[in-house]
Amino acid sequence: MSSTVSKVVLVTGAARGIGLATAKRFLAEGWRVGLLDIDEAGLGQAVAEIGRPEETLALTCDIAEPQQVAAAFETLLARFERLDALVNNAGTAVFKPLLETTYDEWQRVLAVNLSGPFLTAQLAAPMMADTGGGAIVNITSISGLRASTLRVAYGTSKAALKHLTKQQAVELSSLGIRVNAVAPGPVETAMAKAVHSPEIRADYRDAIPLGRYGLEEELAESIFFLCSDRASYITGQVLAVDGGFDAAGIGLATLRGERRNL
Repeated sequence: MSSTVSKVVLVTGAARGIGLATAKRFLAEGWRVGLLDIDEAGLGQAVAEIGRPEETLALTCDIAEPQQVAAAFETLLARFERLDALVNNAGTAVFKPLLETTYDEWQRVLAVNLSGPFLTAQLAAPMMADTGGGAIVNITSISGLRASTLRVAYGTSKAALKHLTKQQAVELSSLGIRVNAVAPGPVETAMAKAVHSPEIRADYRDAIPLGRYGLEEELAESIFFLCSDRASYITGQVLAVDGGFDAAGIGLATLRGERRNL
């Protein structure tokens, strides 16, 4: 393979939100991009809007189904003939109290958020090794670093993904593969806009030192950096891209003189 051939990244959960912003960020740097999502219609719309058919590939796949994942990787390899980076962004959540979360809901969240990145890394690593190495970025969450209500399955899956990231980093280093994670805090996604009430948004603002939600493009920038050669000596790390949310304790709004009148 000629050194002039552009690199290839696979982004899961790429039909919208952080995944789509990440795909666009790689395209802006001349990479070719496989966009994988379970939402076939949404994925098709996203790829059509990007409008770069020679550099993109839509892959409809349930990331928790091993046979579907294997088929997606075969299609990717047949089309682009290499893989240099993998972004495990696909995820799902159930927002219920612990005592109301069903076993099936628990199993599905862990299958998508934890087993999915396990499966994709196993398939990606040999492909990356064939061209001298690569990078994997797992998208965890601030919910995997600190507990919150209604997130027993989601938070637990993301905490486990944090450790899987470190395990992958240690074991895949001999193949020239770096593995890191990005842990987003509150981000201005369509889902956040739909489910975060004004009261919740105010609570987050009070708790975030930078005083705002993050942007999808800001997350994409961090993800791209960790996949790039500029991060060549970084592996096994979890980067919280959260405006300082994880660093802060209680009383931040009062200390800033912005205490809300409730």
